[in-house]
Amino acid sequence: MSLARLLQLASPTLPVGAYSYSQGLESAIEAGIVKDAETAQAWIGDVLELSVVRMEAQVLRKQIAAPSQELNDFFVATRETAELRAETLQMGGSLAKLLGETSIKDPAYPTAFALAVRRWEIDPRHAVVAYVWSWLENQVMAALKAVPLGQTAGQKILLELGARLESIPELPVEAWSNFAPGLAHLSSLHETQYSRLFRS
Repeated sequence: MSLARLLQLASPTLPVGAYSYSQGLESAIEAGIVKDAETAQAWIGDVLELSVVRMEAQVLRKQIAAPSQELNDFFVATRETAELRAETLQMGGSLAKLLGETSIKDPAYPTAFALAVRRWEIDPRHAVVAYVWSWLENQVMAALKAVPLGQTAGQKILLELGARLESIPELPVEAWSNFAPGLAHLSSLHETQYSRLFRS
């Protein structure tokens, strides 16, 4: 059942509201930075490499090994804008509610995901790939709606960027990084963007 549970965790039907977030992508579209398939892939690929792989995936891996309130709170503190903090706490809270899990107060999404992985005895390496795949798929779906892009263009982005997921490195804590100032700036602008489809 661990494979079925892993697919459930990575599914866009998981009731955590991931579909309602763009994580700054919508603001990048508004600013004209993302305007077609090529620029969408570049934006999503940069966020993947500069933020998700170097921070979220690392926190997730550590939380799977040994859940910690301190590490959860550290991750929440790395969310640079109010909407990014609200996103991870809302999604984490929704997943924790599904699990009936209360061992970590105000769990961020990577923490709640890690608790599910532990409970369902999912292979940690597979879990990290599935977590990042879920993020990647959601970003592509946001681009399909907001750029807009066609389904084939979206699948090509998934093929290209998805190939990177099998080689996500395990970094020492001192090498963790969330340095993506463009993402932080555009996320802050998105909080007051006049017209938008997404919550972040």
